[in-house]
Amino acid sequence: MSRKVVEIAGRRLSLSNLEKDLYPSYGFTKAHILEYYRRIAPFILPHLRDRALTLKRYPEGVEKDFFFEKRCPSHRPEWAKTAEVIPDEGEQMTVCLVNDLETLMWVENLASLELHVPLARTGSPETPDSMVFDLDPGDQANILDCARVALILRDLLSRLRLASCLKTSGKKGLHVYVPLNRKETTFEDTKKFSRAVAKIMQNNYPDLVTVKMAKEYRKAKVFINWSQNDSSKTMVCVYSLRAREKPVVSFPLAWRELENLAGKGDPEKLQVMHSEAVRRAKKQGDLFREVLVKKQRLPHL
Repeated sequence: MSRKVVEIAGRRLSLSNLEKDLYPSYGFTKAHILEYYRRIAPFILPHLRDRALTLKRYPEGVEKDFFFEKRCPSHRPEWAKTAEVIPDEGEQMTVCLVNDLETLMWVENLASLELHVPLARTGSPETPDSMVFDLDPGDQANILDCARVALILRDLLSRLRLASCLKTSGKKGLHVYVPLNRKETTFEDTKKFSRAVAKIMQNNYPDLVTVKMAKEYRKAKVFINWSQNDSSKTMVCVYSLRAREKPVVSFPLAWRELENLAGKGDPEKLQVMHSEAVRRAKKQGDLFREVLVKKQRLPHL
């Protein structure tokens, strides 16, 4: 096993198997993955900060088996920040907090290609900072159908005086976030509101939208998964890699850009690769920053 010791912010970190090809169909090694996360760190770290990380690890690459790890590994460095949480099952556990570059690099050395986090921080586990609509295309639908639903949803939310932000899932769908950032907001509030909005969408666009999870109801439609608004659920973090054939990223898009890309009718245009993600983030800044800072109150429906 090859090893390389590096120093990051005064911390010594041993990196292993840098030459291991974790995206074998593309030729993207662990060294490439570490370099991607190093370069995207200024943009992803604010969205990871103080959130209980669920690691999705692919030790043999994206074409082989993976496993989720909610508990922070016991062999973690002594300087890695952690928090104690009590999940719905009731048994307290220690979770990783990725608040700095050195911890991010340690996590990626574990081949945690995807980084999944809850909508709330560990200090306020029952207070979601945002509400999410997870748009997932069924059979015979694709990300362009999700784009159409996302734009309708944006306009509906706008009429309710709610600003929203958009990112690709990095797979087949899109994620629409509504920033809240208010201490009094609960998951009960966001779940009730998102469910009502999803049902309004289904009632008005029955040939395009469904709120039913079963596959037989999702054919040629977009499933709006409102149930992600729950303290026990996680979402893939913005700027995270996804474990696909190619190193595609869950990436934020401006609404105007979505309109333009949807008009071109090419689903591939809505997939953002690792190199483009870094280039665009450095040029445009964090298009998802409003999710962290904008304060909004959910109206009564």
